[in-house]
Amino acid sequence: MTVRPILRYPDPGLGRVCSPVTAFDSSLRALAEDLADTMRAAPGVGITAAHIGVDQRLFVLELSKDDGLRIYVNPEILEFSTTTMRHVEGSVSMPGATEEVERPDAVIVRYQDLDGRALEERAEGFLAVCIQHEIDQLDGIFWLQRLSRLKRERLFTRWKKARR
Repeated sequence: MTVRPILRYPDPGLGRVCSPVTAFDSSLRALAEDLADTMRAAPGVGITAAHIGVDQRLFVLELSKDDGLRIYVNPEILEFSTTTMRHVEGSVSMPGATEEVERPDAVIVRYQDLDGRALEERAEGFLAVCIQHEIDQLDGIFWLQRLSRLKRERLFTRWKKARR
């Protein structure tokens, strides 16, 4: 379909809480396709509607070509594991900036598919990290907010210098 422009950090749109999807129609399908095309072009493994300035609770993931595209509409985490893992994260909205983030290593997520059917999934490891990262974005929490203030400031300073 279409590769859309991605909001760049610190765009205020990245801090907005997205609204639930209520219409499961061809527009939603087109948006999901645009998100997939935009994510692949970025490149990235995940992207939310918020990243392209659309106020809808929708994200797509493609951890590998073999894994295929995953689409999550109106996702919510029902349960977090008590054990955690550290993983390097970044964002299509802040290309080139990465840092290690600690998150629960497993989650149970409830979401809808493009037809509005309710689904639940247990995710572990990298998939669980990606789901949490993208749901944070839908909730207006940019991944940098998961870092200590010192790490966040250092990363932002390095990122600004690299962009010059």
